[in-house]
This record gives sequence, C-alpha cells and structure tokens, in this order.
Amino acid sequence: MKDRALLLTNGLLASPDAKTAHGLIRDSERYTIAGVIDPPTAGRDAGEVLDGKPRQIPVFASLEEALAAVGPVQCGIVGVATVGGVLPEEILALIKTCLKNGLSVVNGLHDLLNDRPELVALATEHHANLIDIRKPKSRAELHFWSGDVFKITAPIIAVLGMDCAMGKRTTTRLLTQACQAAGLNAQMIYTGQTGWLQGGKYGFIFDSTLNDFISGEIEHALVSCWQETGAEVLLIEGQSSLRNPSGPCGLEFMVSGHAKHVVLMHAPKRRYFDYDEHWGEIPSVESEIEIIQKFGSEVLALALNTEDCTLEEAKQFQQEYTERLGIPVLLPLQEGLAPVVPIIRQLVEKTVHHAD
Repeated sequence: MKDRALLLTNGLLASPDAKTAHGLIRDSERYTIAGVIDPPTAGRDAGEVLDGKPRQIPVFASLEEALAAVGPVQCGIVGVATVGGVLPEEILALIKTCLKNGLSVVNGLHDLLNDRPELVALATEHHANLIDIRKPKSRAELHFWSGDVFKITAPIIAVLGMDCAMGKRTTTRLLTQACQAAGLNAQMIYTGQTGWLQGGKYGFIFDSTLNDFISGEIEHALVSCWQETGAEVLLIEGQSSLRNPSGPCGLEFMVSGHAKHVVLMHAPKRRYFDYDEHWGEIPSVESEIEIIQKFGSEVLALALNTEDCTLEEAKQFQQEYTERLGIPVLLPLQEGLAPVVPIIRQLVEKTVHHAD
C-alpha cells in the first residue's frame, strides 16, 4: 500500500519553485497524493492549477481543513525546490503543524529537518518521522567511477536542458513510459529528489553527492539497472544544464555516463539563465547541439518547454525549430513523445544486431 500524503507548498504551488509538487501531482508510484496545502489556490484542483488538467487532487487553505476532508494521511511532503535548497519560513510553520498532528514529514531540500532540534523534539513527542531524502550518503555507500559503464550494450539517452527547471525529469518519465507503451524495455535513472519521490528504483540525488563520486554514482545506477532489468534502453534524467553557471553539470552524463544520445530541452521564451539577466543569456540551441556533438553524442530531438506560450505560439516554435534543426521537435505536455520512439527503436535494433 502506498502512503497517502499531503503536499506542502503554502503559497508557491503556482510558481516554478514548486516543481517537486508538480511532479507528484502528475504521478507517483511511491505516494498517493490526497491533497495540497496552498492558501492562494485553495478550492481549486491541483492539476488544474498546474496545467489546466483536473486530477482530482484538491487544494486546501490549511492542514486542518485538509485532514477533515481527505481522511487519514501518513505524511506531509515538502513540495518545493528553492534556490539553494533553503526551507521557506512559511513551510517550516506548516511542518510543525504536520508533526503536531502525528504526520511524518518527507523533505527533499538541502536544509535538513533533522538538523533542527525543535523539529526533532516535536517528531519524537508525536511519534512522527523526519525523512530527509537529500541527506548526503556516507563515504561507504558511494561508488567511484570504474569504467564498467562501457560494458553496457543498451543505448543510453540523456535528457539534458538549456537551463534549470526545464522539465527534464517529467520529459524523461514521459519518454520512458512512451517507450514502454511501444513494447520496449525502457528504464529511467533518476538524479533528483523528485525522481525518488515519484518511485524511481535506480538513481541517486546528484546535487547532494560528494563531487568526487558523482561520476561513479551515475555509472553505478546505469550498470545496476541494466544488469538487473535487462533494459533495452536506459534514459537518464539530466540536471541543470551545460552552461548555467550555477550548475554546469550536463557533460558528466555524456562523458561519465557514456550517454551517446541526447534529447535536448529548450524554453523558447526564456531569455536568461534562471530568469536572471545578471546570470547571462541562454545561448542558441544550435551552439548547444554543436557542443554536444563535439563530445561525441547525437541530439535525437529537441523538446520544448512552452512556458508563457499559447498553444498557437508553441506550434509556431515547433515548426520554426523543425525547419532550423532538421530533427524532431517535441511538445511533451501537449502532444507526448511518441514521434521520437521509432528513432529509439532503431537504436535498440541496431544494438541487438551489432551484438549478434
């Protein structure tokens, strides 16, 4: 049985900072989402707030209101991913209310709940748990890169972005599901806290891993998954981007993870890294593809994040980039990812043929 959970966003549900909640509203194999605590959007359906598609997940103004309406729940999940992983004060107050009501709290921020004595005391008093999923692993649990990734014969595809918060995890999940629906044994490697919350079995949390072991953790996740599932294709969720100065980590997936194929994500209306002019302009898609090619990988398709776009504008950008790049241009949320599946099937068949 999956635990029933309430998402804690407390005013941030309609913002990019709530991307953890957004992922869990879309789907989760680990938790059943019973509702969301977010006063400004209370009374609405969380799916409708997210992307206009009702998902029968109600939004409430308070925890007490939610508990009265949805019945027993086991935990509250911190549904935000703030810059620097800092816990917002308004959500801290909500966490205390959860603990006083006997709910355990699951937290994916760098700001660890178990480092706060007052929360530890409250949890103990009310027989609740504080679960910090971004707590760094101990040295004994970490893997150093070994070269075993070169033994993998299945194609490895990285979903990389031109910037942070592009929809890489959502696109990787949707692409994995589209491949599975087409009869391929496709497996996803998660690399962030939301991937684990959604039920990911193989992966690690990239940005809470000691830097010396990131390459090895990428490799270990890929090799373990391939060996244990017999995956025909491995899809790995990228983090940040190639050139965002706050996290230029995309190359590790291609170099250490040996991802020779890439689905690249771009938001046509986003001009600056993290929306901040001071951080610099996001470069052209063509220049990003050129870098990827120089590292020996091939961009199979461009997937568009259509933030601030009407459907008509999204279609126009799709047509424009198709003409410019000569590769499939996908609208993951509006049209799904089926158009790239035949290309992935060809990669799988080529691998099988080569092995024979």
